Amino acid sequence: MNLTVFGATGGVGHEIVRQALASGHQVTAVVRDPARLTVRDPALRVVAAGLDDPEALRPAVAGRDAVLSGVGARGIKHAGVATTCTRTILRALEAEGVRRFLAVSAAPIGPVPADETFLLRRVVTPLVSRVYRDVYVDLAAMEDEIRRSTTEWTVVRPPKLTRKPVTGRYRTALGANLRGGNMIGRADVAHAMLKMMQDPATVKQAVGVAY
Repeated sequence: MNLTVFGATGGVGHEIVRQALASGHQVTAVVRDPARLTVRDPALRVVAAGLDDPEALRPAVAGRDAVLSGVGARGIKHAGVATTCTRTILRALEAEGVRRFLAVSAAPIGPVPADETFLLRRVVTPLVSRVYRDVYVDLAAMEDEIRRSTTEWTVVRPPKLTRKPVTGRYRTALGANLRGGNMIGRADVAHAMLKMMQDPATVKQAVGVAY
């Protein structure tokens, strides 16, 4: 498949690029600073572009089978980036008629499972949600933008991200978070997104993913 990846120098985005190339896909990586992308491959095209102008992004997404985004705030002070940049990406996709779009969000945006453990329900989730409130407000707004788009979208909601190598062994849930799901490796989030890319059951769904 012919793919475009946004946020390709971030933890999840970098893994999407690496794994997609290893699976034989053609990949266009859109980055602000090409020097930060360490992956090299004949099937990789690197495009240097900001995410503030839909017209500038159209050549990078035209004719693609799917577009995947790892765009998000790197910290609390960057809250707002996810909504603003994703809005620009969506306008470019709609202008070019590109349908399939997958983006990374976060588990706290989704509902707490009814049978969640006491520790996660009463301690961990409320604390994390309070500390990173602005980041999650941004991601919730980003999801609203995606739902209003004309794309065949999937939003992926991981919990705490780790550097664990790809395992391919994790749980997923359509429209829900996973009981006891408190972490997952960035590499496995990328693996899950690449699998969901061709799974019609995940279209127009928010998907929880965790170990």
